[in-house]
Amino acid sequence: MRIVTWNVNGIRAAIRKGIDKFFDKIEADVWLLQEVRCLEEQLPKDWSVPEGYEVILHPAQKKGYSGVATLSKGEMKEQGRGMQGQLDPDDSEGRVLVTKHDDLILVNTYLPSGSSKEERQRYKETWMAQWRDFIHPLLNSEYTVIVAGDLNIAHTENDIWNPKGNMKSSGFLPHERQWFSDLLSEGWHDLFREHVGPDEKTFSWWSNRGQARVKDRGWRIDYLLGNQAALERLKSVAIDRQGGLEVSDHAPVILDLH
Repeated sequence: MRIVTWNVNGIRAAIRKGIDKFFDKIEADVWLLQEVRCLEEQLPKDWSVPEGYEVILHPAQKKGYSGVATLSKGEMKEQGRGMQGQLDPDDSEGRVLVTKHDDLILVNTYLPSGSSKEERQRYKETWMAQWRDFIHPLLNSEYTVIVAGDLNIAHTENDIWNPKGNMKSSGFLPHERQWFSDLLSEGWHDLFREHVGPDEKTFSWWSNRGQARVKDRGWRIDYLLGNQAALERLKSVAIDRQGGLEVSDHAPVILDLH
């Protein structure tokens, strides 16, 4: 089974830039998309969901902002939207979508960024705490559980091209990285890291500034986290950098399960 997570940086722009080519090339069973920034009625009228897929779109209430979508070739059942937390009980920013696919549960997540201003950094950190509590019970699920998406944190120094220069940058702050370490200590597995090893430096997001994409000066902030059942089914994980050069500022991360 193949599962892909991808922050598409606006699905309408991604369609114009040729995302359909990657749908055809990668041939995933499930696509977890973040930052779709689109209501259903805003999708281009001459475009349709790739053949054979069912789609659940969970947009933000604010037009042109945030939002996630899950596309599945097999039967998919929606399990919930948002965390039902106190911070954003209606998930008005469209950041969490939980779906079930036979014996598999997928949590499509777009974690807030804190880079724009201090207020959003505080929001991000409160959101992180609530999300961690939200996903924790899934560790002991009888199902294979994958928590995937743009988590807006580079965990280790091998997940960022310039660690020393970004020690004070949102997304690489010491307490954010510790929060990520705590997630793994609780029992979640960073499936990419466990597959490629600790020393691999492969990125999934690049700034639009300073030729970062061309020079491969990026961050790995797009993840596939799994419970123990997911780890036991792990076959491979790869990042398709070409998708980050042609379609989005993020690359698709591709997981294959036995």
